[in-house]
Amino acid sequence: MSIQWQGVFPAVTTKLKADFTLDEDAIRTGLERLIENGVSGVVMMGMVGENAQLSPDEKLRVLQIAKETVNGRVAIISGLAETNTDKAIAFAKEAEKLGIDGLMVFPGLTYKSDARETINYYKTIAKASSLEILLYNNPRGYGVDLTPDVVEELLSEPTITAIKEESYDTTRVTDLISRFGGRLAVVCGVDDLILESAALGVTAWVSGMANALPKESVELLKLAVSGEYNKARKLYAALTPLFHLDTVVKLVQHIKLSENIIAGFAETVKPPRLNLEGKEREQTIAIVNKTLADLKALGY
Repeated sequence: MSIQWQGVFPAVTTKLKADFTLDEDAIRTGLERLIENGVSGVVMMGMVGENAQLSPDEKLRVLQIAKETVNGRVAIISGLAETNTDKAIAFAKEAEKLGIDGLMVFPGLTYKSDARETINYYKTIAKASSLEILLYNNPRGYGVDLTPDVVEELLSEPTITAIKEESYDTTRVTDLISRFGGRLAVVCGVDDLILESAALGVTAWVSGMANALPKESVELLKLAVSGEYNKARKLYAALTPLFHLDTVVKLVQHIKLSENIIAGFAETVKPPRLNLEGKEREQTIAIVNKTLADLKALGY
């Protein structure tokens, strides 16, 4: 499958049992729900999917479940988040054997690489398989910024086809689109910047809160891409308080709790993360309930 970077690609939560093992039935059910609600692809084991907390065997099992469940209906992209290049190469090769469609590649974890090291890292991974690569640019989270100059060096590798832009600087969207045109798809990676990014030409979105509200997220992006901004702004206003929770340190907990309220999936996260409690949990519940009420008032 050649990935078409259009539409919503949820960064899928990894469903867990109370003992922190994989809840395989819930993973399957969650994927079916996303596909039924119109997503264009799924990103397994991004930050939202708790990649760094999963064992190597768990990671491969999640991909196997996704491959069996999706069965070619939408694109499957796997997060690749490793601490060294050898591990990254090995994972890329295993993911290719499983037959997934692409990799969302994090910078090397635990080390803030400079531009030369970053370029070498990504190019080496690109050469390790034939899978399409979505660059993951999140300088706030990982301390490494894939600037347009760095990206230009990387585009000598033909399998690098897209970038998840999460610098929180919308001018970067215009800079990338203007500089690289159709060579590189620019994908929004920030839930509460999706309408702004779509206005600048973005047509694809890797979203955390689309786990909780996939149908409404798909509708929002469709409205924006088609230029129906009056309708899009009203929907965006209803969703934005919830989307803000995708941009904080505990985004995984907020997203899983939102999924629990809306779709019934367990909110369990793997330690060192802990489930929300007290005032923090109550605030998230209140935001979810207010969002649902506002959506109902709009006819959703």
